Amino acid sequence: MSAHLHVEEPPRRLTEFAGSAGARDAHVWERAFRPWDLYFAVVWAATAVFLLGAAEPPAPYRLTAVGLLALLVPWYAVVGRPAILGEGEDLRRSTVYLAGAMALFLPAGFLAGETRLATFALAPHCFMLLSLRRAMAASAVLNLVPVAGWALIWRPPAHVVFFNSVFAVVTLVFSAFFGGWIIRIIEQSRDRARLIAELEARREEVARLSAERGALAERERMSREIHDTLAQGFTSLLMLVQAVQSELDHDLPEARRHLELMAVTARQNLAEARALVAGGAPADLDGGSLPEAVRRLAARHEPPAAVAVTGPVRPLPPALEVVALRTCQEALANAAKHAGPGAAVRLSLAYGDHELTVSVRDGGRGFAPDAPARGFGLRGLRARAAEAGGTASVTSAPGLGTTVSVTLPTDPGSAP
Repeated sequence: MSAHLHVEEPPRRLTEFAGSAGARDAHVWERAFRPWDLYFAVVWAATAVFLLGAAEPPAPYRLTAVGLLALLVPWYAVVGRPAILGEGEDLRRSTVYLAGAMALFLPAGFLAGETRLATFALAPHCFMLLSLRRAMAASAVLNLVPVAGWALIWRPPAHVVFFNSVFAVVTLVFSAFFGGWIIRIIEQSRDRARLIAELEARREEVARLSAERGALAERERMSREIHDTLAQGFTSLLMLVQAVQSELDHDLPEARRHLELMAVTARQNLAEARALVAGGAPADLDGGSLPEAVRRLAARHEPPAAVAVTGPVRPLPPALEVVALRTCQEALANAAKHAGPGAAVRLSLAYGDHELTVSVRDGGRGFAPDAPARGFGLRGLRARAAEAGGTASVTSAPGLGTTVSVTLPTDPGSAP
């Protein structure tokens, strides 16, 4: 008897593939391999039954063959199964297992032809553990050598030998075809898994970079908010302190006025700090319109700035009003620091059909437009305007004052 059919091997565990949970699932291959344990046990039991039930050779030979096959069970459990679960990466262990399995199987195959049924279980192990060329060589040994040894020992009729030999060659070719096909499928699957792993890695990298960019954008936003609110408020407080110090000895009413203005500025800074922490609207805009907020802001300037509002006043998107208010805050702070003492400042809000224009003009010292920019204020002002889809411009000349203008679209269709 010589029958062999190569059974399709299972997909190998793709350890380099990281699943959606982001970690290797080391137990998937083990769970998928349990049916193969059952298959090996069924083939071994069927082989033992065929051997014990055969009419020939004599019982001592058949029992010896069963005993040799019985040793295959612990050999598989201790050496073979771990090697297969390791995907054949340890070539030495794989070679030792297959050599030991053949040392037990071949003598049993020489003694009884029914033993060759066990090749149904052993041949897949060759393709699981070895490269295609080595697996083909091992499969040839499993299929052909038992027939040759059995024929030499028992000298059966020529036609029986011929039949078993042809059948062994046919099953070998069958094994070669399907074994090569299965290995190619496995290699393609592993290539796909590598690509998927690379895609997962790229996706994680994109997510990381996106998070970093979001964090950077948030830091920039907070920097602008702090610069335009708290930092400007503290600057105003310092300037008021200096004014009070110079007025205490000769102008107490003015000093008291400046002290009151300091208290108002400090309360406003505290309200802005709370709004920043809470993520809400600026304190000046809380519960009021943009023109009202600008007028309150202008009143705290020293000297108080003039405010002009043109066009039909209407509620605008909160983000847009925040940009407009921050523009006024930044321009007033720059005027207080650079325009010179007592420089007049005028703020204007022009409501158009599709845009809002905010202008802040001071009559102070001015500066050369080509002078290197210092500080964060004007850069932050332009960045705010660009984020809202608007434009910002600063015009100035030495001795002729400075004008800051920001134009913001008031409807999505007008954004550039």
